[in-house]
Amino acid sequence: MEQQSLVRWTCVNGCVDEDGSREHMALSPREQCPGHESEAKVTWTKGLCLSPGQDSQSGGHIGPVGKPAPGDQIMWASWWFWPLVAICIADQFRDQAVQIMQDTPAIDGHNDLPWQLLKSFNNQLLDTRANLSSLAHTHTNIPKLKAGFVGGQFWSAYTPCDTQNKDAVKRTLEQIDVVHRMCQLYPETFVCVTNSTGIRQAFQEGKVASLVGVEGGHSIDSSLAVLRALYHLGMRYLTLTHSCNTPWADNWLVDTGTDTAQSQGLSSFGQSVIKEMNRLGVLIDLAHVSVATMKAALQLSKAPVIFSHSSAYQLCQHRRNVPDDVLQLVRQTGSLVMVNFYNDYVSCKAEANLSQVADHLDHIKAVAGAGAVGFGGDFDGVSRLPSGLEDVSKYPDLVAELLRRKWTEAEVRGVLADNLLRVFEEVEQVSNHTQAPGEEVIPLTQLEPSCRTQYGYSKSSGKHLQPGALLASLVPLLLCQGLL
Repeated sequence: MEQQSLVRWTCVNGCVDEDGSREHMALSPREQCPGHESEAKVTWTKGLCLSPGQDSQSGGHIGPVGKPAPGDQIMWASWWFWPLVAICIADQFRDQAVQIMQDTPAIDGHNDLPWQLLKSFNNQLLDTRANLSSLAHTHTNIPKLKAGFVGGQFWSAYTPCDTQNKDAVKRTLEQIDVVHRMCQLYPETFVCVTNSTGIRQAFQEGKVASLVGVEGGHSIDSSLAVLRALYHLGMRYLTLTHSCNTPWADNWLVDTGTDTAQSQGLSSFGQSVIKEMNRLGVLIDLAHVSVATMKAALQLSKAPVIFSHSSAYQLCQHRRNVPDDVLQLVRQTGSLVMVNFYNDYVSCKAEANLSQVADHLDHIKAVAGAGAVGFGGDFDGVSRLPSGLEDVSKYPDLVAELLRRKWTEAEVRGVLADNLLRVFEEVEQVSNHTQAPGEEVIPLTQLEPSCRTQYGYSKSSGKHLQPGALLASLVPLLLCQGLL
């Protein structure tokens, strides 16, 4: 067993060895001495400092390193000391994270638990296997939410792209309904809210503020009236596309060459959708859209926008992520990027870890500002998650990592909830329900042939169609049935 002596030091900025060289990294979350007193004395060895007047045996706090004071050899350390110190430091940051999250719980931008409930139980929440207090094989259940200090959740009302021009609206209504029923069946845990005030009230009550985010513009079936109806049912963000174009907005696959641009960002009707969302007070979500669509929406919207579950393209060059030139627009508009935890968007590999997620948060903070960062884990919507972030209970560990990286308490509270609340409040301030609703109608020629009727598009629409017009209106229906 090798014995080592510890030397008494006086705090200064930086790391100083016995010969005066600055070679060692401080393990402290702060760059200055406790109490900001440069004359304070600390105990140091191999890059480790202990707080004034204490040593490792008395459990002193970690402090910054400094220069030697004469004499005063005080103690020895053994080989097991350093692993023990590392554990103590990790506990310190996690304890601090928990303390912060008790006051400012996490608001997550995107969770696909409703989709899992549909796939596994056909949305039958009374099925004993669907009990959210004991639900297994999902990233999300009530105990995990509580352990993760999740206080606000945008639940995704998602329906796949193959429902476009078919039953997308019906499917979306069913997914909104299952969120409402979650709140009804578990009132002690969930409370459905529709505004920033509701989120703050839920925090005070110790409940999970539950909001609806509709994932994919195909869910409104190119109709401003449907957009408004979904708003009245509680939708508070709309992702403009999923992984398919709508007739009025281009998706991220356009940037890969897999899909062809149809709107070069946003069509004229797509611009009307943005304006109506601003009028209503619906958050514009740019996850899943093409870069051209991102830029068009950021430039047109009168309110900040969000990326509910996207990461930094500079660190992982996947087209679902946000490039730096768009992050500059995010900074200019006061918008928000809620970082996705999916391995493929974090490391561009099958494997990833918590530290790499923190790298994305660091990068977005550096480019777009500390007010532009949030969490959008995409739990229960992805197949691979980073080690250390396996489910929603792990948020305190991520917050602890940010504290270890010297994020300030204000910045941590921002990424947890305050940044989203600021954006939401600005969206609410921009909304204007006294303004006349938009009445723009997308041209029929821009809609794909499908099993839809054409009421309103025909000059002779109504109960008494002429025979020729009646036959023309029946052609799409007959094609759907394979009769022509």
